[in-house]
Amino acid sequence: MRLKLTAALGLALLCTGAHAATPTSRFTHDPYPSTYRPLASAPLLIRGATVLTGTGQRLDNADVLIEGGKIAAVGQNLQAPAGAAVTDAQGKWVTPGIIDVHSHLGVYPSPGVKAHSDGNEMVAPVTANVWAEHSVWTQDPGFHTALAGGVTSLQILPGSANLVGGRGVTLKNVPATSYQAMKFPGAPWGVKMACGENPKRVYGQKGGPATRMGNVAGYRAAFIDAAEYLKKNEAKPQQSKKKRWWERASGEDKADSGGDSGGKRDLKLDTLAGAINGEILVHIHCYRADEMATMLDLANEFGFKVAAFHHGVEAYKLADRLAAEGVCGALWADWWGFKMEAFDGIQENIALVDRPANGCAIVHSDSDEGIQRLNQEAAKVIANARRAGIEIAPERAIRWLTSNAAKSLGVADVTGSLEPGKMADVVVWNQNPFSVYAKAEQVYIDGARIYDRNDPARQPKSDFLLGQEVAP
Repeated sequence: MRLKLTAALGLALLCTGAHAATPTSRFTHDPYPSTYRPLASAPLLIRGATVLTGTGQRLDNADVLIEGGKIAAVGQNLQAPAGAAVTDAQGKWVTPGIIDVHSHLGVYPSPGVKAHSDGNEMVAPVTANVWAEHSVWTQDPGFHTALAGGVTSLQILPGSANLVGGRGVTLKNVPATSYQAMKFPGAPWGVKMACGENPKRVYGQKGGPATRMGNVAGYRAAFIDAAEYLKKNEAKPQQSKKKRWWERASGEDKADSGGDSGGKRDLKLDTLAGAINGEILVHIHCYRADEMATMLDLANEFGFKVAAFHHGVEAYKLADRLAAEGVCGALWADWWGFKMEAFDGIQENIALVDRPANGCAIVHSDSDEGIQRLNQEAAKVIANARRAGIEIAPERAIRWLTSNAAKSLGVADVTGSLEPGKMADVVVWNQNPFSVYAKAEQVYIDGARIYDRNDPARQPKSDFLLGQEVAP
């Protein structure tokens, strides 16, 4: 990627402080680890803005101090340290960077031609062995148009043709040549599953599943295999025993089968076992309330946790259960009716999922166009809720795009809100981000100004677009 940034950003690279890695099993060993390093950034004080922290708090005429790529402080009348740049943000609004939890950028990139269609491995109902990251084309121009809309992180998922479509990957939205250089450090993988019409439509004439009951039988068979695989691969305590004459007299036990892991490694079962262990987050494409209830029961049967239901046009029908079980709803503002399982959608869906105590509503895109204006999608939810007599303040609504999204991706400890110590992923808006006239003027990722609407040198361009005329 050629990033047209001024020399002020520099070429120096700083190591990022990812959230503390928890010990993981061999099922989540990463042979393709993140190489992401944030651009160098000087201390910065953004002064005098209306700040939505992403924690449910609004601060008027407030400042945001960034140091070392982290949020250092948020409040009024902050003092800039020596050598810090100061940005006057009077009349502007500041929010955490937007996080899209359901994107296919890079795996279904632009231009949308068959040669670029790498998001669905439609060869079997369960393809938990594939990883979306291995299809990501970093030159997709959609990454940069999303950046202009304030998107600083995003989860790239496989498509929804399969019962289990494979692993998703969380990326930082920075220009890069390899996906590893975008890979969010320390973020857990997600696994994509799908309910309803899609799997039975794709496989109904290919040996099944052909029905919803066939779908559920397919999930159960896959997780039964994974549970048995997990049991066979559990670490067994080492037992000291008397050495026989054919065994090594000292050192590690090298007897035949001494390191038996329970059979041949299986990439598909690695992913499902990781989900059962809680190391891989489960994201489920599911529209109907009855199917979401079935999937929650399936999760209870096999001991995994659903991080979020995606699309969920009927999520409002079981909002209380989702909140009680700590499951997020990653939803559209108003898409509905394009197939039978999407027929019973309502425009108040997100507002009703957000309403219960501990509700976790998220606005997602599933679109290379919608990702460019997720703030406006959230604004539609606010307007539709108001017509239904539900008032939602901006400081609450911003969580649908930031902290709730980070929670569902397992990265809320390091991003998603403007709190000291978290990544300085920040957007400066020209006005209330939920106005139809709002534009992201500046976007910072780990404290570096990656995008500036008023500075062409800070507007990244894909190599693919070089030499082509692009509409402004």
